[in-house]
Amino acid sequence: MDLSLDFSTYTLWSVYGTIAFLLLAILGFIFQWGFRFRFVGVTGFMAVLTVGLFALSLGLFERVEIPNALRYNLVYDTGTNQAVIAVEEEITETELKATLQQAAIDLFSYGRTASNGDDQLTIRARVQIHKENTTYPLYLGQIRRSLITREDDNPEITIFQDSLRKRQSLINLS
Repeated sequence: MDLSLDFSTYTLWSVYGTIAFLLLAILGFIFQWGFRFRFVGVTGFMAVLTVGLFALSLGLFERVEIPNALRYNLVYDTGTNQAVIAVEEEITETELKATLQQAAIDLFSYGRTASNGDDQLTIRARVQIHKENTTYPLYLGQIRRSLITREDDNPEITIFQDSLRKRQSLINLS
């Protein structure tokens, strides 16, 4: 069963339910029903539930997904303006660019601050290749984006071509 995250629809139905229980509570007081106070409790619970669903419908789960972006692991994050992600060995250049863009969107936060006078968030993508009891860490590329503006239209993406060639030679070595 596939449940959608359309909280605006859930909020609307919860409002209807809250109104229905409110009407039942009012009827309970008019007709002196013995369980009228239970309807008051249910109405209060439904009101709290409705407010929570409304808050979720404001878009807390909206996430931008970049096409061709692969999964990555966050390896290092200063919390200020530098981060390092780990990517797969077999990543292509277009996938690397897309993954860097996805990481720049995912790791943006208004709580980050500039350090050392650098007001750009720098995210580097690295891969570790293990060959013959030796580990070769390679930085394949980086993206620099604004720390201030969420919608940064001009992030600076740099792909390290020499690292890509070295990675390919290490992979072919086996």
